[in-house]
Amino acid sequence: MLLALLIFAGHAFAATGAIEPLPFKDHAQEVRFQNLTKQLRCMVCQNEDLADSNADLARDLRLEVFQLMQQGKTDAQIKQYLVDRYSDFVLYDPPLQPGTWLLWFGPLAILLAGGLVVAVTVRRRRIAAGANDGNMANTERAGTDPADAGDDW
Repeated sequence: MLLALLIFAGHAFAATGAIEPLPFKDHAQEVRFQNLTKQLRCMVCQNEDLADSNADLARDLRLEVFQLMQQGKTDAQIKQYLVDRYSDFVLYDPPLQPGTWLLWFGPLAILLAGGLVVAVTVRRRRIAAGANDGNMANTERAGTDPADAGDDW
């Protein structure tokens, strides 16, 4: 009984992870399908392309792409169809347009802002260190202990 249960469970789990084979006309169509699904983002996983995702929506979109290919649609038409339904987010390489400027240039802007903050902080510390060195020299000339220069540090 236990053996039958294990065999049944193994088949059930194997069926859920399997990718359904699609009846391609030739190898060129299969390569085209693979390239196209690599360029499209899974809307559930968001960090995986359609080709690699196991989400139910990804499976449905792969089937949709396959059916559109069978209808004779070009790659551009298929992408436009999906963009119309899911916006530019479905593309891994969204076009450069005003609506995607933040997506394209946001990381660079954050990097530049971080560099500016670091540069300003380093400069302020150098200026403060230079002023402290001057205060230390003045207190030594006056004959007082530098540790007793009034600093709270």
